[in-house]
Amino acid sequence: MNPEQGGVPDPREEHGSLLLLVLLACVVGAGAGAIGTLFRLSLEHADAWRDALIGWAHVAPIVGFVLVTAGCASAVALAAWLVRRFSPEASGSGIPHVEAVLRQDVPPAPLSVLPVKFFGGLLAIGAGLALGREGPSVQMGAIVAHMTGTLAKRKWPDARSLIAAGAGAGLAAAFNAPTAGAVFVLEELVRRFEPRMAIAALAASTGAIFVSRMLYGDAPDFHVGPLAFASAATIPLYVALGAVAGLLAVGYNRAILGAIAAANDLRRWPLELRAGAIGAAVGALAWFAPDLVGGGDPLTQRALNGGGTLAVLPLILLLRFGLGAVSYAAGTPGGLFAPLLVIGAQLGLCFGLLCRIAFPELAIAPQGFAVVGMAAFFAGVVRAPLTGITLVLEPPWCRSPTCSPPWTGSPARAAARGGATRWPTCCCSRCWPSSRAPPPTAAS
Repeated sequence: MNPEQGGVPDPREEHGSLLLLVLLACVVGAGAGAIGTLFRLSLEHADAWRDALIGWAHVAPIVGFVLVTAGCASAVALAAWLVRRFSPEASGSGIPHVEAVLRQDVPPAPLSVLPVKFFGGLLAIGAGLALGREGPSVQMGAIVAHMTGTLAKRKWPDARSLIAAGAGAGLAAAFNAPTAGAVFVLEELVRRFEPRMAIAALAASTGAIFVSRMLYGDAPDFHVGPLAFASAATIPLYVALGAVAGLLAVGYNRAILGAIAAANDLRRWPLELRAGAIGAAVGALAWFAPDLVGGGDPLTQRALNGGGTLAVLPLILLLRFGLGAVSYAAGTPGGLFAPLLVIGAQLGLCFGLLCRIAFPELAIAPQGFAVVGMAAFFAGVVRAPLTGITLVLEPPWCRSPTCSPPWTGSPARAAARGGATRWPTCCCSRCWPSSRAPPPTAAS
């Protein structure tokens, strides 16, 4: 199972049975889905406990403020200690480590990383750091796949496919999006189309979603009300939103790198002390605005509901922008994808409100811009436009014909990379359920 370090997969190396690979991928997906769903449920309980603690602590403001900040600082410091003491590979999102494993640059993560990733992420995100559940879910899924491949005595080509499929299954379970998990494997992890890899990824994502929906239910992650059809006159506005999202993505990537560099400049301080200071700052923010900390799903839902004004949305965007970068520099387990969706939704809604004021004759629905902003900002930061579009359009809450504007995922990526790109074909027809009339055409 273990590959030689620093090598490149040999295409002449013998593959195992495709049927056995699919069966193992289903097992891997089920395991990744179970662990990812348990992690998600645990985070929801942690968020509820944090909010309850803050509400209770407001009875005695001074003592309560100290208690909340100290509690958040302790939880984040403990998460950092777990990483430093037991598993440095568990730091951050874990996705870069999975990519390095697939390139054979580093060995696969051992089983000991899994509990550190689980409990460290639970402590850090539960304390209020602006990190996502998907990073730990991806790495834990890859670990499950590595263990399965080892037990099944698979050679490296099949083991590599299982590791990538397990990572995709973790993403699928985190966002209730099986197709996005498979697309993520091909576009982001291996960055090319491999038939066996694609089959394994789809099988694992299917298994993950089956288990996830058994444990968590099949309710949509987010809800968007019916929106009017986006006219052709609004398409340039959506393209402009994509360009703005791409420019903001450049700034966000630089902010994360800058925060990590600043943390490294303070390496004379113990990691736990640096992480605890970040946790204390997040705890202080949570005392005054508990909705602004954590993974941010409530903020995303609020934006998709059209909630917020031009006086408040820029402040939320700036706060989450800085909080996401600082949180990632803490060195604890946690992903980037969910916080990206939060920022993208705020950006899109703010842009949509401005467009509605500037062009009242177009009858613009700002919520549609919030949906598009999520895909565009994700594409700009991660530079994976297909994954961003699929991630936003696939879940069952996408029932609006405004899905055509996620073309902006490509302009956003182009702006982030400083180059041109091709425009993909519109896929808006898939969003129209059979119970609804088809979208209007130019002839109608």
